[in-house]
Amino acid sequence: MSSKRIKPMLVLAVIAASGIALLAWTQVWAIVRLAADGTTEQVLDVSGTIAAPGLTALALAGLALAGALTIAGVVIRIVLGLLEVLLGVSVILSAALAIADPVGASSAAVTTATGIAGNDSTRAAVSSAALTPWPFLALAAGVLMLLVGLMVCVTAKRWPGPTSRYEATRFAPVTDAATGQTRPRDAVDDWDGLTRGDDPTA
Repeated sequence: MSSKRIKPMLVLAVIAASGIALLAWTQVWAIVRLAADGTTEQVLDVSGTIAAPGLTALALAGLALAGALTIAGVVIRIVLGLLEVLLGVSVILSAALAIADPVGASSAAVTTATGIAGNDSTRAAVSSAALTPWPFLALAAGVLMLLVGLMVCVTAKRWPGPTSRYEATRFAPVTDAATGQTRPRDAVDDWDGLTRGDDPTA
């Protein structure tokens, strides 16, 4: 990959990974069935907002990091790359914990629906819990964030530097009308030109 393409590709990858994590967070992660009284069964849709409440902050931090990458120098790029790795690990942990223990991740929803509190009590109230694909997508987003962060660190020195679009203005020498000799242009000449209506940058 050429150095000119590395920067936009990685910045877009950071945005995409964070966006996927944020999208997954808003969706249903688990379908929990309750049988509190042994006769009536209640079904709860547990979203990522309950199963992994910290995921939104991690995803938004990733989006902000993408903006910072667009203007960062080499050292700051490496620091941001390491931060992206840390965000990715945190997203992976959030999703993995919900996948490993969907009943525990759904305890807040169970408490809201039944009024039952306490880890053992809420677990006893759940008859079954089925995961949807969304927590796995969040897990994949975390892996992508981790890999992109590593790529930012590895390629930080290959990113193109600032452009020369805004260069210092060079002033041409001034010819003295009395002697015909040229001399360096100074601020007084520019001021005199302005009073005559001339553009000193022309």
